Amino acid sequence: MKKMFKSLVLGCCLLAATAVQANASGTTAHKPSPDATVKMLQEGNARFVANKSIHPHSDTNRLIQAGKENQGDHAYATVISCSDSRVPVERIFDAGVMDIFVVRVAGNVVDVDEAGSIEYGLAHVNTPVLVVLGHTQCGAVTAVTGEVEGHGHALERNIPPLVDNIIPAVKKAQAAHPDKHGADLVPFGIEENIWQGIEDLFMTSPATREMVKSGKAKVVGAMYDVSTGKVDWLPDAKVSEILQKVEQNPARAMNAMAESAHK
Repeated sequence: MKKMFKSLVLGCCLLAATAVQANASGTTAHKPSPDATVKMLQEGNARFVANKSIHPHSDTNRLIQAGKENQGDHAYATVISCSDSRVPVERIFDAGVMDIFVVRVAGNVVDVDEAGSIEYGLAHVNTPVLVVLGHTQCGAVTAVTGEVEGHGHALERNIPPLVDNIIPAVKKAQAAHPDKHGADLVPFGIEENIWQGIEDLFMTSPATREMVKSGKAKVVGAMYDVSTGKVDWLPDAKVSEILQKVEQNPARAMNAMAESAHK
């Protein structure tokens, strides 16, 4: 009996030491590789499209777990998506509580707040993948397209500075498809806006660039079809091309870490 008691005590001590170590480092969890993570997202979306979602990690036990554990030990992807109600991120990837670190903003633009949120998802929640997720029929890109083409309409004062990151994307779409206008141009602008978001992130986040270059994290572009539920994955080669372009741009941000607030 004493021997059993000593074994239990030793086991508890080891568990406590492990917990302290986990708290000190933020997480001790082993995450899937970036490519394996993308495959998990693809499989989840395939289940969603086939109406065979299994709704993982969505019960009371998971909520109890979430109240006790670090999300960094569980979340496997960071996703920046549009705020559009037709894009329910966890549902379309058939994911649950503590599975995806989600950043949502109109037009899935990447400005300061979004870049900081993404950095947190990659560097502190330790997700191996960032998905920049655009979607069909995007109202933000449609509005900016109208403005760029000269037939926009009045917007509330805070909306123009929110979506101004989309302007370069629409102009690139115009240049690549000079025969397209209005509604016919919008789909091209939506895809360009995904690439623009990735470029804006790389320009403003040296930490993300370093994580991608080291292989710790992967950035992927994807397009969600609101009418079918299907996610189409955009070419990895384009992300590499954008990263290389940014690395040659002298205007890119260079200091990965913020200055201490105590200086």
